[in-house]
Amino acid sequence: MIKLEICCYSISCALVAQQTGADRIELCSSPSEGGVTPSLGALRQAMQQISIPVHPIVRPRGGDFCYSNADFEVMKNDVALIRDMGFPGVVFGVLNEEGHIDWLRMRQLMSLSGNMAVTFHRAFDMCLNPYTALQQLTELGVQRILTSGQQQNAEMGLPLLKELVQASQGPIIMPGAGVRMSNIGKFLEIETTEIHSSAGKMVPSSMKYRKVGVTMSSDERDVDEYSYYRVDGQLVESMKNIISLFKRKK
Repeated sequence: MIKLEICCYSISCALVAQQTGADRIELCSSPSEGGVTPSLGALRQAMQQISIPVHPIVRPRGGDFCYSNADFEVMKNDVALIRDMGFPGVVFGVLNEEGHIDWLRMRQLMSLSGNMAVTFHRAFDMCLNPYTALQQLTELGVQRILTSGQQQNAEMGLPLLKELVQASQGPIIMPGAGVRMSNIGKFLEIETTEIHSSAGKMVPSSMKYRKVGVTMSSDERDVDEYSYYRVDGQLVESMKNIISLFKRKK
């Protein structure tokens, strides 16, 4: 069975994804940073309202994946909290200064994860050697790797993704980043068993009053405070239909 994981930046998005056929939720916050650890309130609400598997991301900040001691202590606390709350899976990734998997820190996080399924996220796309990284993550017992094939988007990374799917003796290779209706068939053709998509769009705020000239962002270029990212339920449903059709053809 080919599974569709939807990246959600809010509980509202997770509810939409669940209602329209998603198989699993990657729960994050802050889409502008590519996803960081969701709040405690969001985690609690996910446990209460979402019945499909939810895998929260543990990422203490945006930017690279080489963390200070303080950042890493936060990650350990978050992994332990998510485990104790009863989530079935968790998403994280740590690299060292040389661009390799940080073996010692990953071992600590894997130990803290207990029985949770671990996804190594797109830190994989920033590592020096994807084949060495795949071997190390296999040895660590990681269940899946979320990757764009070390390219800006997964469609550009298709050649490496295909090689990784064929080479992996352990982790599921899950394509993600730029997976959408127009290209999902290309990822199904490489025989991956899981696909990751944000399946979303920007939607306008419901606010009628608009304060001109004030933004909450330090970067004032092209910032629209009166729109936000939202999962598109019709898109999730359509992607699931394509997956179903593909399975029947096989």
